[in-house]
Amino acid sequence: MKALLNILAILSIVLALSCGGKAEKKKPFSYEKQSTTETSTTVKSEKLPASKTVDLKNKGIGPISSITLDAEINQEMATHGADVFKKMCTACHRPDKKFIGPAPKGILERRTPEWVMNMILNPDEMTQNDPLARELLIEFNGSPMANQNLSEEDARAVLEYFRTLK
Repeated sequence: MKALLNILAILSIVLALSCGGKAEKKKPFSYEKQSTTETSTTVKSEKLPASKTVDLKNKGIGPISSITLDAEINQEMATHGADVFKKMCTACHRPDKKFIGPAPKGILERRTPEWVMNMILNPDEMTQNDPLARELLIEFNGSPMANQNLSEEDARAVLEYFRTLK
């Protein structure tokens, strides 16, 4: 009986060892990014944000369909525009940096004067129906531009003030 137990013990040890399979080496955990041997040849097309997009053809949606700017800046109108901007617009806009809304500095290098005027005078319809205004709304976290109910003269003065921001 003792011999039978020894044989069974030896068989169970051999059986247990034969079922183990290959032991895999486990790699230690690392926070470092592992390099890949493949190189990617796809080039990502980087889309500019709406605030940096240049569109000098779109005139926007609103009462202004055509406007002619003089070569010289009308300083009296620009001063009036600066006053209107400070009173009505600085809650959301800074002249030269992004805030709640985009900075107007250099706006006429990216947009037509008509588009700027229509955005000032008709922001609700612009953000609903103008693709660029809609993209701006998305870029600036869904903060719509408030309709300040400016007159065309005040909006034109603000546009003249924007021409001084370089």
